[in-house]
Amino acid sequence: MINLNILEISYLIASLTFIIGLKMLSHPDTARKGNLWAAAGMGLAILTTLTLYQDFDSAKGLNYVLIFVGLLVGTVIGTIMAKKVQMTAMPQMVSFFNGMGGACAALIAIIEFQHHQHSQITGFDGELLVMLLGLLIGSVSFSGSMIAYGKLEGKIKDKVLPMNQVINMVLLAAIIGLIGYQMFAGSDPVLFFILLGIALVYGVLFVMPIGGADMPVVISLLNSFTGMAAAFGGFLYDNKAMLTGGILVGSAGTILTILMCKAMNRSLTNVLLGAFGAGAAGSAKKGDSDQTVREISISDTAVLLAYSQNVVIVPGYGLAVAQAQHICHELEKLLEEKGVEVSYAIHPVAGRMPGHMNVLLAEADVPYERLQEMEEINPKLASTDVVVVIGANDVVNPAAKNDPASPIFGMPILEVDQAKNVIIMKRGMSSGYAGIENELFFFPKTRMLFGDAKASLQKLAAEVKEV
Repeated sequence: MINLNILEISYLIASLTFIIGLKMLSHPDTARKGNLWAAAGMGLAILTTLTLYQDFDSAKGLNYVLIFVGLLVGTVIGTIMAKKVQMTAMPQMVSFFNGMGGACAALIAIIEFQHHQHSQITGFDGELLVMLLGLLIGSVSFSGSMIAYGKLEGKIKDKVLPMNQVINMVLLAAIIGLIGYQMFAGSDPVLFFILLGIALVYGVLFVMPIGGADMPVVISLLNSFTGMAAAFGGFLYDNKAMLTGGILVGSAGTILTILMCKAMNRSLTNVLLGAFGAGAAGSAKKGDSDQTVREISISDTAVLLAYSQNVVIVPGYGLAVAQAQHICHELEKLLEEKGVEVSYAIHPVAGRMPGHMNVLLAEADVPYERLQEMEEINPKLASTDVVVVIGANDVVNPAAKNDPASPIFGMPILEVDQAKNVIIMKRGMSSGYAGIENELFFFPKTRMLFGDAKASLQKLAAEVKEV
C-alpha cells in the first residue's frame, strides 16, 4: 500500500513536470529546459512504475530483463537519430516518432484485449470501448504518420486513388460498424483484428492524397491522434501520468491544428478533402510568358541593404535546405552594425512543420525578439525599405489576394509586395510546394538573386563588410 501511494505521488509529480515543460516550450529561451523537465518527469514515471507497481519476484525476472533491454535499445537508437538529424529532416523525424507513439498505443490495446476477451461483461462494455478507440486512433496515427514521413522524405509521391474519398467514407463506416457491433455483441478476436487492418489501411488512404503544402496541418492532426490514443492507454491502466501526458499532447495538437487551418484560411475538412498542393501544377495566367524577371547582383544587393533604414528577412524552407541560418544571422549582425534595423517575418505555415522557421533561427541564436509573426509584421511592410525572401514561396505569393482562381486564394500571406524593394533569393524559377507560380517574381519592384542561399549569403556578407 505504501508503495502504491508513493507511485501515485510520483505520477502527480510527473504530470506537473509535463505541464511545466509544455509551458516552457512556448518560448525559445526556456524551450530546452522545458524539454528536460518533461523528460525528467517521464523518466520518474517509468522508474517508479517498474519498481513500485508490483513487488519483484523471480518469476518476473525475465520480464524486467526484456524491459530494460528495450529501454536501452530505444534510448540508443533515439539518441543517435536525434543527434544525426538535419534541420531539413526534422519534420519527417517528428512524423516518424509520432508514428511510433501511435504504434505503442495500438499495441497496448492489442495486449489488453487478449486479457479482456475472457471477461464475462454483458451489455455496454466501457473498457472494451476504450481499447477499440485506442486501437483505432493509434493505428491510424501510425500508418498515417509513416506515409507522411515517406512523403516528406521524398520516398512516397502524392497519389489520389479513383473515388478515394468514397473509399475512405466506406472504411470509416465499416470501422464505426465494427466498434458498435463489438460493444453490444461481445468482444470477438477476429473482428478486433479486422478492425486493426481496416484502421491501418484507412490511415494510409487518409494521408496519401493530401498535398505537401498541407503537411504542417497533417503533422499537427496526427500528433493530436497519438496523444488521444495515449490517453486511452492511461484510462486502461489507471495511470495518471500517461493520462495527463496524452491529454496534453492531444489538446496541444488539436489547438495547433486549428491555428494552422486559421493561418491558411481554410477549414480542416477542406484541408483533408481538398488535396491542396497534391501535385497540382498551377497554370500561368495569360500573358505571363511576356513578363520580365529582373535580376540583381551580389554587389548591388549589398549596397541596397547597407544603405537601408530597415530590412525584413522572410525565411522559408529553402533557407533550411541550404543550412544557411547561421550565415543569415551573421548578415543580420553586419547590417545592425551599419545602423540598419533588421527583423524576421514568420509565417505560421512556412517550412514543413509548425514552428519550423522559429526552430531554425533559434538554432542560429537569432534573438527571439527579432522574430515577428505575420499579423505583427504585415502593417509595417509598406514602410520597409527592403524585404529579403530566402527560400519562401507560397507564403508571399500575392495570388492569395489577387487571383480568385488560385488554389491558395484567401490564405493570409506575408504582404511583402507592399515593401519598397523585394529581393528574392532562389536557385531558379521553380514553383513552391503548392505547385503554383509566384506572380511576385514579375513585380517591377522585385529583383531575383539566383543561387544557393548559403553561398549567396556568404558572398553578400563579404560585400556588406566592404560597403
